[in-house]
Amino acid sequence: MKRNYLLQVILGATLLSGFRAEAQFEPQFTQYMFNEMFINPAYAGSRDHMAMTAVYRNQWVGLEGAPKTQTFSAHTPLKNEKVGLGLNVMNESIGVTKDLSFFGNYSYRIPMKAGFFSMGVSAGLINHTERLLDVKTQDLNDNSFMGTPQVTVPNAGFGTYFYSRNFYAGLSIPRMLQNSVDANSGKSVNKVNMNYWHYYLMGGYVHELNESIKLKPTFMVKAVTGAPLIADIGLHALFNETFWLGASYRTGDSWAAIASFQITHQLRMGYSYDYTTTDLQQFTTGTHEITLGYDFSFNKNKIVTPRYF
Repeated sequence: MKRNYLLQVILGATLLSGFRAEAQFEPQFTQYMFNEMFINPAYAGSRDHMAMTAVYRNQWVGLEGAPKTQTFSAHTPLKNEKVGLGLNVMNESIGVTKDLSFFGNYSYRIPMKAGFFSMGVSAGLINHTERLLDVKTQDLNDNSFMGTPQVTVPNAGFGTYFYSRNFYAGLSIPRMLQNSVDANSGKSVNKVNMNYWHYYLMGGYVHELNESIKLKPTFMVKAVTGAPLIADIGLHALFNETFWLGASYRTGDSWAAIASFQITHQLRMGYSYDYTTTDLQQFTTGTHEITLGYDFSFNKNKIVTPRYF
């Protein structure tokens, strides 16, 4: 009963505030370092071969209506090697809201002495649904929770990315349109509002301790007007080019343990567990995230070299 009540309070406050539900909310990932193209379109084509990544995230397990996210991404360079193309698909549910999105990515790489610099754009559609009838209310005739408004809205993003063999850094805005849905009419309102842009700054560096062990510190900072900065800071160790083991901290939110195994030169699997440090900790047993990555090699005589990012 306590969990159901908490969920209804959260959902009620969200839906009744101005009778508008936001169709733009940014998912968060603990293993973002293995899923960079979902955050930055400029990453498309940077691995020099076709690569695919699937992610399943079950956030705040035990809390009814908590976020559940599934994503799939694929990207590849074209023959001229300067142009990269990518695809992102996401299915996410939070309480009675559900978003299904499809985005295409385009990037252009510029060779430099120290590495590569790329710029990228993304464009796509988000199908947003509010299952208001699923909300339990004391008043069965409450018009605020009648119907199932659903809209499909466009959006776009932009990013820049620099990388070398051992270092990377990127800045991106994954969603540049503010998409709102009127809960009464079901109509959408789309506008460019820089105050709602989520800025992502991320980077990492690989340091070789010896032939068997490499260290990789990473960070990601997210900023949006009117909200405190959120920073993910992590440290990972790679053993024998096969096994990643690391930990990270998300400011004001959680600690996480991360493990990833390079099963073959092309196939990788990862798992992370988040321990929540907020007041939600009393309602949840934590957050689980699983990633699966595969790198294609269309040249049988060429072995795919595992990438550090």
